[in-house]
Amino acid sequence: MPRDRSQFEHQQGATSVALSCDATPVVSESASSESVGSELKDSRQPESDTPKTKRYALCVEYAGAAYRGWQTQKEKDVPSIQETVEQALSKIANESVKVICAGRTDACVSGTYQIIHFDTLAQRPDQAWVMGTNTKLPDDIAIRWAKCVDDSFHARFSALERRYRYLIYSAPVKPGLLSRGVTWTHKQLNMSRMQAAADYLIGEHDFTSYRAIGCQAKSPVRDVRAMDIYRAGELIVIDVRANAFLHHMIRNFAGVLMKIGAGEAEPVWAKEVLEARDRTQGGVTAPPYGLYFVDVKYPERYALPKSELGPYFLMQNG
Repeated sequence: MPRDRSQFEHQQGATSVALSCDATPVVSESASSESVGSELKDSRQPESDTPKTKRYALCVEYAGAAYRGWQTQKEKDVPSIQETVEQALSKIANESVKVICAGRTDACVSGTYQIIHFDTLAQRPDQAWVMGTNTKLPDDIAIRWAKCVDDSFHARFSALERRYRYLIYSAPVKPGLLSRGVTWTHKQLNMSRMQAAADYLIGEHDFTSYRAIGCQAKSPVRDVRAMDIYRAGELIVIDVRANAFLHHMIRNFAGVLMKIGAGEAEPVWAKEVLEARDRTQGGVTAPPYGLYFVDVKYPERYALPKSELGPYFLMQNG
């Protein structure tokens, strides 16, 4: 969908500013080697003035429905968030840019606070990385902020905690709006039963039963620090915080909790599944459409802007 004209013109200005920052002197091809050598000798800058690589942290927001997940795919012409963002950043940097993210999300999963970092020689104001890059991105991906950080920052390895929200629309009739932004069930769900089940999953456990069979993580042990079930307007929210997550872990949580909420199993079943350490005992994997990556915690010394705990259309932000 085309952008509003006033937004487009505003962001075009940001792109022009970003691209004008990279003014590299060019030596004429017709110049003799003698004159070129003389020019280079005379204009040589002290080593301290040589451009240095800078590291930037950026926050990316995206609707994942049209993409095969975060990670760039091996197949050609398969859209991913990572590849799309890297291509946009590379145009603003005038050089190839590769990014590292806080957590790779699956196909059709969305993010409101995905943190990435990249290194570049390009000299750009922070705002140019935001506004300029956004002019090169499709409407379902946006850079929210950018900040120059020191080389010790790593989007993945510096992260202390990650947070997801899974949004469920429980109603007899399917929704026409946000059909790929929430998970719909026609069943009525009892949140008290779901919370009682979720409480069994809090703490450090072997989550083999709650990860995909093809999960490549070396260890199935994760520390789930909180899991809250609550209503936000017409939506039921499963809000989960942990040090890290396994492949399909939250969607498998949701599948078990929804079955319990529908009265098809008792809350203790969540514990029995956990203790079985067998994925085949865990039931269905819930759809990806209601899943949002909403927060990452880093050491305070990096002073990154705080997450607004999206998605923004929730009536309650918890």
